[in-house]
Amino acid sequence: MYSSLVRIQNTFGFFTTVAFVVAAFIAASDFITPRAPVVNTLKTTNLQVVRGRPHYYSSKKEEYAIIKFTLDADLSSLFTWNTKQLFVYVTAEWPSSSSSSASQNATTNQAVIWDTIITAPSSDHLANLGPASLKKLKKSAAGKSIDPSRGKLSLKNQRPKYQITHPSGKMASTEDVTLRLHYNVQPWVGILSWNQNVDYGRWKKLAGGLSKKFALPALKKQDEKKKA
Repeated sequence: MYSSLVRIQNTFGFFTTVAFVVAAFIAASDFITPRAPVVNTLKTTNLQVVRGRPHYYSSKKEEYAIIKFTLDADLSSLFTWNTKQLFVYVTAEWPSSSSSSASQNATTNQAVIWDTIITAPSSDHLANLGPASLKKLKKSAAGKSIDPSRGKLSLKNQRPKYQITHPSGKMASTEDVTLRLHYNVQPWVGILSWNQNVDYGRWKKLAGGLSKKFALPALKKQDEKKKA
């Protein structure tokens, strides 16, 4: 009845129960920590639409948009002692051009143009950085439980990481395009949390985060020297 195997099983069961309870308390602690992310500025600085191969593996030429933007955001309140890293990305969104669809069934196109991962001081070793950059990052967090500069983004005339394409191959003169900031908090323990559209307790919805509507320019033409 009380063999060594039974005692090992009981010990292991007690350990896993304690670990689960501690993990639950850690995850719940996030809900009592205030979150108030804010985007002060999100706007375009340069728009281009060209025709070519947007990727080296593209099989055909098509129209694609290049959107440069300026971003000023403070997401530092998303970092707590339970935050592992923060995934931030900017998307370009525009309504479907299909006029046959009813307004209630209209779809929205969405494409990521830029993204980044911001690690917490406790997980800097996971950052995909070179030795010099990683050393500087660790030095900035030395002696601090949470580095107050983490999550503060200040980008000016930022070139996108990804070009925007569409299955139709057409992007020129697209109207009602907006830029939107998204974030995903990845904790050490607990569930992933994404952008909020409403306030949830001490967690406030993202203030700002949406640019003004703009239209993509007409197709950028090549120099017509041959016509001269």
